[in-house]
Amino acid sequence: MKKTFFFSLYPILFFIALLCWPSLSTAQSAKQKELQQRQEKLQQEIKQINKLFFEVKRESKSVLERLEDMDQKVNALQRLIRVSNQQANLYTREIDENLKSIAKLRSDLSSLKNEYADMIKRSYKSKSEQSRIMFLLSSEDFLQAYKRMQYMKQFTRHRRKQGEQISAKTEELQLLNIDLKEKKKEKEAVLAENKKTQKQLKDDQKQQQDLIAVLKKDQNRYVSEIRSKQRESDRIDSQLKALIAEAIAASNKKAGKTGSKTFALTPADKIIAGNFVANKGRLPWPIEKGVVTRSYGVQQHPIFKGNTIRSNGLRIASEKGAKARSIFDGEVLQVQVQKRGNPKVLIRHGNYISVYGNLQKVFVKKGDKIKAKQEIGEVFTSRSSGKTELYFSVFKESSTMNPSPWLASK
Repeated sequence: MKKTFFFSLYPILFFIALLCWPSLSTAQSAKQKELQQRQEKLQQEIKQINKLFFEVKRESKSVLERLEDMDQKVNALQRLIRVSNQQANLYTREIDENLKSIAKLRSDLSSLKNEYADMIKRSYKSKSEQSRIMFLLSSEDFLQAYKRMQYMKQFTRHRRKQGEQISAKTEELQLLNIDLKEKKKEKEAVLAENKKTQKQLKDDQKQQQDLIAVLKKDQNRYVSEIRSKQRESDRIDSQLKALIAEAIAASNKKAGKTGSKTFALTPADKIIAGNFVANKGRLPWPIEKGVVTRSYGVQQHPIFKGNTIRSNGLRIASEKGAKARSIFDGEVLQVQVQKRGNPKVLIRHGNYISVYGNLQKVFVKKGDKIKAKQEIGEVFTSRSSGKTELYFSVFKESSTMNPSPWLASK
């Protein structure tokens, strides 16, 4: 009775196991795919860093600039190693789970085969001792004969199901073994790539330490240089905020509304601003190809820890001749040309403003209607460092915002 009850439950348990295993495997595959995408992006970023900062040696580059470039590369390599370690750890977990599943399947398969063999033996004995017809004819009445017939049908169906379950388990075991071999192969490839990356990181960290040693010898001079650059950056930011405040005042005056520090929005402006907000996280990058060399916000200097860097936007390095492009539809609010510094283009999107700085050529003028991805200027390339960097920022009215959450992930 107990054995019959177990047989009746077995197909249900087997079906549940089949349902659970793929869902777990699918979740892990999705995570592995995500890690693979992150790995590819970081590898592409490292290629860009090498191309932009290290392919052409420039003696005119200061030690500080060379160190900043090396710090950028070391940081990217460290992030790549962390992702590779996560990939290897996930493969280890998947391999362990496969091994456990294989062991359980083998045990289940062995039990099924033993039970099936036992059932065949009992069936054979039954046939040799008394034929099915005699078994039916020996019934005391029609009802008993009917029940015996139903029993024989159930027994035949159950034996067929047992055979099907053995076939299914065998096939699942074969698939798991194939999957296990593939995962081991993929893990070995990840570990081999990780080993190369770690060697590259070690070599670059040695160069980084050599540059740091040079800086430490004349620390006061380099700290002074950092602070001087920050003061210049603060001065430019203050000018930009003043320019935006003036533009808001001029726009409001034209609309017949004065005294407000925020834009007086028309219905059309409100639609543009609403669309701009609705596309947060999906806006195109202001430069087609590039590497972020400075993030938004207050950051500790990577070498001289007592000093901070304040940034109201992103700095994005790209190839010589790179074009800046608008991140959304809008209107050119202002083209700022400075005596000290390179031109900036300000584009208004309702009550939001995107700013594109450090240009050497400008393709638009104040009042021009602009479309998303439209080229608005060529980014300046420094003669001394060879760097082509766009200074990009986003404002709501006159308040700075972190541009990164607004842009589509690369």
